[in-house]
Amino acid sequence: MLSHHRRKCLTLNEKAEIIRSGGVKASNSRSAGQQSRIAQAGKILFALYLAPAVYLLWGALTNSLGVNPAETLINDSGLWSLRLLWLTLGITPLRKITGWHWLIRLRRVPALFCFFYGCLHFLFYLVFEQAFDFAGVIADISQKPYITVGLAAFLILTPLAVTSTDAMKRRLGGRNWRNLHRLTYVAAIASAFHYLLLVKRDIGPPAIYIVLLALLFLLRLVKLPVRPPSKELI
Repeated sequence: MLSHHRRKCLTLNEKAEIIRSGGVKASNSRSAGQQSRIAQAGKILFALYLAPAVYLLWGALTNSLGVNPAETLINDSGLWSLRLLWLTLGITPLRKITGWHWLIRLRRVPALFCFFYGCLHFLFYLVFEQAFDFAGVIADISQKPYITVGLAAFLILTPLAVTSTDAMKRRLGGRNWRNLHRLTYVAAIASAFHYLLLVKRDIGPPAIYIVLLALLFLLRLVKLPVRPPSKELI
């Protein structure tokens, strides 16, 4: 009788272990599936972020960028840097509001593409407006406030891009890394004023970016509660 009871207990324990292992396997399977879908989404987004650069390159090669191709290259690259910077800043509040915590894994790529388009913006300015005349660049910095502010934004974004990797985050330490990357908001302010000072008549477009940035600041100041993970979309 005792032996039978032990066999029954053992059987129940084995069943519990099977259930637990099955749950772990199912959880691991779901996690692996989600990671695969996030990776696929990242590849699609990478292609989308790269598309404006491809369009500009194709337009330059086919002479289809309008009457002033140099101006189009400078302006469009700057605008895409601005758009991707705002997108990067918007991911954290969107994650908190929706509970879609997987969004944080997709934040690095738009941030790096923001810097990439910023590099193109500066390069096109250096090539087409200054013809690599660095004395002219220095003169512009001292005489044109929008150049001064724009260069400041670019210089701030540079160390942020360099330290964006996981290895640099570990080397700096989490707290130091977070403090450094709060400069993203300073770069955003400088970028918005660079755009505002650049336009001479229609201030509507830069005003829209400034309003959106103010909204992002407000969302950060109100300390949004972090929602628990909601039903995943991917």
